[in-house]
Amino acid sequence: MKIKTNLHFHTKDDIEDKKGASLVADHDLSEGLKKAKELGFQVLAVTCHNFVTDDEKYYKEADELGITLIRGIEKSVEKRDVLILNADKSAEKIETFQDLKKYKSGHPESFIIAPHPFFDAKHSLGEKLEENADIFDAVEYSWFHFKFLNFNKKAEYFSKKHNIPVIATSDTHHLHKLNGSYAFLEAENNSLESVFKAIRENKIENFSPPTKFWSGYTWRIIGKTFLNILKPSKDD
Repeated sequence: MKIKTNLHFHTKDDIEDKKGASLVADHDLSEGLKKAKELGFQVLAVTCHNFVTDDEKYYKEADELGITLIRGIEKSVEKRDVLILNADKSAEKIETFQDLKKYKSGHPESFIIAPHPFFDAKHSLGEKLEENADIFDAVEYSWFHFKFLNFNKKAEYFSKKHNIPVIATSDTHHLHKLNGSYAFLEAENNSLESVFKAIRENKIENFSPPTKFWSGYTWRIIGKTFLNILKPSKDD
């Protein structure tokens, strides 16, 4: 059966999101789940920055809606973003790629995705993805691409080189983007085991049309990206 998924989703409960002017999430997880149900999603991964959402009320709400809600985290590892799905609270303590490797070894049930790996120079994986390719189970196909410019092409090249699947997500901060980029999986059901198995077997149909270049939302993202690149880090 086809399972509609989005595996990169933020909420306004995310403390890190509140620090940015353009990417502050405009919804809580309950609102996100209702919208996901309305749009036909059967799997959603909540991936707040640097903490795992473990409030059981959300997982109960998801069950009632027939949605598999995956505990996840977008963790800063050596200042590079990494998505860890089916994570527990100990994932919050990961600081280095060696830590990440140890975590994966001790948590074989986890699933690790490289988000927007060749985008924002300060926070995306870049060369760190090649150096740590054995850690990752999948690579994200980011929603942020145009007909004339698509950094996801590098992700697809990496995918073929290392035989790692590519999966589209919306990296949702605003609910109107939730249905803009996602993936259908050919899976037995929407359980965690079936979802991860389908991705590993590359039974994926990605939907991610080009972004409209002249939209206000696009320019907010471009502005934030350049600010991140130009802004000195605390260690500089």
